[in-house]
Amino acid sequence: MRDALGLTGNASSVHAEGRLARRLVEEARARVAALVGAEAKNVTFTSGATEANMMALTAAIEVGGRKALRDRLFVSAIEHPSVRSGGRFAAEEVSELRVTSDGVVDLVALAHTLKKSERPLVSVMLANNETGVIQPIAQIADIVHAASGVLHVDAVQGAGRIDCNVTALGADLISISSHKLGGPQGAGALISRGDIYIAEPLIRGGGQERGQRAGTENVAAIVGFGAACEAAEEIETERMSSLRGRLEEGITDAVPSAVIFGKTAPRLPNTTLFAVPGLKAETAIIALDLNGVAVSSGSACSSGKVQASSVLAAMGVDPTFARGAVRVSLGWSTSEAEIDQFLKTWKMLAGSLLKQGRGIAA
Repeated sequence: MRDALGLTGNASSVHAEGRLARRLVEEARARVAALVGAEAKNVTFTSGATEANMMALTAAIEVGGRKALRDRLFVSAIEHPSVRSGGRFAAEEVSELRVTSDGVVDLVALAHTLKKSERPLVSVMLANNETGVIQPIAQIADIVHAASGVLHVDAVQGAGRIDCNVTALGADLISISSHKLGGPQGAGALISRGDIYIAEPLIRGGGQERGQRAGTENVAAIVGFGAACEAAEEIETERMSSLRGRLEEGITDAVPSAVIFGKTAPRLPNTTLFAVPGLKAETAIIALDLNGVAVSSGSACSSGKVQASSVLAAMGVDPTFARGAVRVSLGWSTSEAEIDQFLKTWKMLAGSLLKQGRGIAA
């Protein structure tokens, strides 16, 4: 990426500098495609996953050359705000899919709900950004396709951590993000299977990205995105999962009343969302930050404003308890020493934090 920052060519230009930039973009496209088992030609670069989600959530999706509009959008109750906003569908054309207390889409309810539409578009995330709970996407895909529907999957949290092969998932469209893989911020992609085409691009203008997304390509960010996708194939997810196990065991050892959300469901190896009765999230976040530990409350996108989680609300968690939820995320570089440091800090703070909350004994 640093090398690419030194280039001056526009990837859409035919001169030597432009051709060099184009070559780097296409090499990155191939790396992104390889991470999810897709064809490079089906990768459209965007400014991030939010734009990719907005691009995907449109009625104007052609399947196999057929131009019949999607007549309704169905999104799960635990989706990222960029999906729950409904994309380019009117509010009255969007329906919510319920989830179980574990945060998993209710498959029986899904099949029943899709009967309300002749050509549905369904959006379900691969793994939740707050709880880490993984959805049974292959089963969801079977139900959606049986209802003549198209399935979009926000795979931002899963890419690089669990298998995101497009064919195995059965997804028609997936969104991924560069910075969630350790790449630069400001780059993402919408990836489709071969016979899916967005007939109405979100951004119109020049013919970049095969007419799917206009605008001069951010070559350096795209190159960094591709490099991150290639590096992600080497991430040791089993080691990360083991570290998460130590983290969660230490949290509950120090405070037995702590609840790990989604613990009984399949989860990402790097995500823990927990709460303690009487503990305020903002108090915990500030105290941990002052001791050199950076955590968040719910989605990182809203971590600057601590508020009750819509994900936990959908799971049936009491609103007062949900407002105390704290999310801890591990990364590819997280070490055992860092887990030990977190637990040392947590044990030190737990007693005083609980006294401030309501005097609940650990």
